Amino acid sequence: MGLLNLLIKDPIAFFLLSILLLYSVIIHELAHGWVAYRMGDPTAKLAGRLTLNPLNHLDPIGTLMLFILGFGWAKPVPVNFSYVKDTRKGLILISSAGIIANMILAFLALLIYHVLSPDQTGIIAKILYYMAQINIMLAAFNLIPIPPLDGSKILMGFTSERFQESLSRLEPYGFFIIIILLYIGALDPVIAFFRWMILAVIGILLP
Repeated sequence: MGLLNLLIKDPIAFFLLSILLLYSVIIHELAHGWVAYRMGDPTAKLAGRLTLNPLNHLDPIGTLMLFILGFGWAKPVPVNFSYVKDTRKGLILISSAGIIANMILAFLALLIYHVLSPDQTGIIAKILYYMAQINIMLAAFNLIPIPPLDGSKILMGFTSERFQESLSRLEPYGFFIIIILLYIGALDPVIAFFRWMILAVIGILLP
């Protein structure tokens, strides 16, 4: 679900939404760093990553993918789990923080849409729609349990050290594996399932 069609149809909506979506990716990474910091890891803070300054976060390819495919990434926030007392708890909470942040942003967009009931052909409706859908897609994509995505770290928090080591060995090749699986469509049902799950949670919370 890219945004290039929106650029052609409504450049103003595209510009406004671009800012919101770039910050959706930034807030995703900021959430990781903030939770890590709260759990005793100062690495992200020392690296200057506990900031909303986009220059400290954005990855050129990840940003491009956000607008072409509808999901992308920023530079990963550095985390040193040796500072975290409970490593398993840290893996789960720190890794899920970005996903939860995207879910909250999607919920807020849908809540505002529900309250305002804007004209569906207007700029506000377009921005809220894309804001919600792409944050849902970002959360669903990051739930995939393939390193280096957050889902793999969450899974590690619930599994044995032996399994964690095996999964960690995949990390250098993770993005190549993900790109291939995306290209052949193997991840489509996985993303669709996570998207359905996220929508179900949001649906419960919406008035």
